[in-house]
Amino acid sequence: MTASTAKPQRWVGNRLPRREDPRMLRGAGRFVDDIADPHAYHATFVRSPIAAGRIASIDASEALAMPGVHAVLTAADLGYPQLTAALERAEFVATQMPLLAYDRVRYASEPVAIVVAESRYLAEDAAEAVLCEFDETQAVLSIRDVTDGGRALHDEAPDGVLVDLQMFSDDLLGEALDRAPVVLEETISSGRVMAAPMEARACHAQPDARDDQLVLHVSTQVPHQVRSGVAQALGLPERRVRVIAPDVGGGFGLKCVVGREEVVVAAVAEQLGHSVRWSEDRQENLTAAFHGREQEYLVRAGFDSDGTLIGVDADIRCNIGAYSVYPFSCGVEPLMAATELPGVYKVGRYAARARGVATNKPPTAPYRGVSRPQIVLVMERLMDKAAKQLDIDRVEIRRRNTIHADEFPYTGPNGITYEPGSYVESLDRLVDEIGKAGWWERRAATADGVLRGIGIANFSERTAYGTPTMGMRKMQMTPGFEVSHVRMDPTGEVTVTSGTCGHGQGHETTFAQIVADRLGISPDRVKLRQGDTDLVSFGWGTFGSRSLVIGGGSAAVAARRLADKIRKVAGELLEADPADIDLVDGHAEVRGAPDAHVSIEQIAATVHFRAHELREHDEQLLEARGAADPPGMFSNAAHAALVEVDPGTGDARVVDYIVVEDCGVVINPTIVDGQVRGGVAQGIASALYEELVYSPEGQPLAGTFMDYLVPTASEIPPIAVHHLETPCDQTETGAKGMGEGGTIGAPATVVSALNDALRAYGADIDHVPVRPADLLTLFKEHRLHTPREAS
Repeated sequence: MTASTAKPQRWVGNRLPRREDPRMLRGAGRFVDDIADPHAYHATFVRSPIAAGRIASIDASEALAMPGVHAVLTAADLGYPQLTAALERAEFVATQMPLLAYDRVRYASEPVAIVVAESRYLAEDAAEAVLCEFDETQAVLSIRDVTDGGRALHDEAPDGVLVDLQMFSDDLLGEALDRAPVVLEETISSGRVMAAPMEARACHAQPDARDDQLVLHVSTQVPHQVRSGVAQALGLPERRVRVIAPDVGGGFGLKCVVGREEVVVAAVAEQLGHSVRWSEDRQENLTAAFHGREQEYLVRAGFDSDGTLIGVDADIRCNIGAYSVYPFSCGVEPLMAATELPGVYKVGRYAARARGVATNKPPTAPYRGVSRPQIVLVMERLMDKAAKQLDIDRVEIRRRNTIHADEFPYTGPNGITYEPGSYVESLDRLVDEIGKAGWWERRAATADGVLRGIGIANFSERTAYGTPTMGMRKMQMTPGFEVSHVRMDPTGEVTVTSGTCGHGQGHETTFAQIVADRLGISPDRVKLRQGDTDLVSFGWGTFGSRSLVIGGGSAAVAARRLADKIRKVAGELLEADPADIDLVDGHAEVRGAPDAHVSIEQIAATVHFRAHELREHDEQLLEARGAADPPGMFSNAAHAALVEVDPGTGDARVVDYIVVEDCGVVINPTIVDGQVRGGVAQGIASALYEELVYSPEGQPLAGTFMDYLVPTASEIPPIAVHHLETPCDQTETGAKGMGEGGTIGAPATVVSALNDALRAYGADIDHVPVRPADLLTLFKEHRLHTPREAS
């Protein structure tokens, strides 16, 4: 065999095509609905038609009489199972979430019974035959309903507040703000939205008598958390529950919590001793699945005359819906918002109170970005408003308040220490790119009557929360670490397992790149296995921009350890010191003597088939484990949007978009670009299009995509992505994570651009989404100040 003489290939940093794509494009992906089980029963849920009230009766006799209907079960039939999420904080009120409502209903579409039948159609018909009577009460829908003394949803929380946290306080803040030359008192809010993944929730539960297990296929981001939730709710040992996540058609946080429907289907399969399947339709997905981001910020901020931010006092209110979600609890949005509001800016003094209020709407889950789109919107609005009052350039006021490179590591008044990033460099690069793209000239064009504006946002994204950070939240179940196993088979092929669970992020590609670099082989020889609780001993799943950093980091550690074992075997075969062995292009070779080499295949075959020839390798297999549990680090980015507004119709469109991002070492630029662009699209959606609106009675008014406006390709502009790299010294790969950054920055950027486009009208927009009707109202209110009339 010819020795390697070429420069060793380094796979990290290459734009390798995603390995997942060919099978997806050929229709060979395997999702929950693709699981062939012709004998499975089909389930559907009887849901509450009202938002609030007592359940007077449930009569299933007519449904049960229908041929092919096997069961109609209520909470009583299942033993009143429930899920309880808790924070170990005195300020938190723990409440139970019944898997099926049994005494009262707390939102329209809440499940009250499950129907199991031979077919989906029959199950749906039978569900309509279940007669339910309710004593309806007044619904509590808004944050103001609760803070103004509305009816409580839970007896344990008579004031309607499930969590009330004074996260930070400063006795000198009030005096400092009183003396500030410029004081802003603002209310900034965001509407209720949801993830709307391409594949809605789905599960298939099957008892396995041979292994004495309940096997549950679920469209989830967190298989092990689903296993824990099912085991706890049904009183089963965890070994009896096997959860498998096949291909998952998007999650965005909606699937990183445990759905009550999934646990009910498991309970019914266990009780009936028969496989049961359920797939959520789009109406259920919009009205009964998890929501997010209905928040309101009352902020008081002071600026010095040179634009220096003196202090911020924030009162944060989150509408968390009817229940705490398992396992994160309803504290996830308030905690995130209060802790990370300052972002990239040096806030002299800081105080924050954060509350989660219960209303008659579906529970909120950690939707992509978890409060950070809102806190970036708040800080960027403060910067734009202060710049306007002080007549300082918008970029310059940001530059003056941003943490500079020579100030890292920087510890803010929120107690967070930020590791080095490119906060100012990214902002300056963004300004350069705006100039190169000719945006200022396009902004100045007025001949067609269209209003144009440029928006900017500068922000960080805390990523990869390990147990040191998650432990500070005081959850009963604290996510954080990951463990990976890397093993080489007799042919030299490598299998990697991880507790993370990809659902579109390209893990099969990026994990292979990381491992291949350390073993000196092609990524084509590395296969990632994930999403199976029997295959992977434990893991926390995929959310919070953690997978590549923590899961990939643990795989890197394991691969490095396996590489050491391979070098040891090669050293014995080549009669060389293992420290002198390089793993290069599928070979182990002696450094400085390229003719002395042995292939990876020969090493693997020797270890497995001719172990008796090895005296120094005292293990029978080629495998290793690795773990990672970083403290959490900060990626950063600067965004810019160019918008056009039609003053006649109120139609607003983003026509161009620029991103400068720094996520540390970029493992695969193509995949990072894709993640950024997808995130920006979701951010634009929540800024201009998407909102879950409710009637005064609590009825959801968005039941289809005709009402909930998910943007299409025609609404999303070209998005240019530019990379900076500040390697992280706290992670194995130098990467920082970036999955949510695009979504986090886009709403603030678009709102900044809209306000710039409407600069001649002298009006501020402080909420999202911004609909055409909002802009037409604004034009009407400020019509006397239009440029045309002024002239």
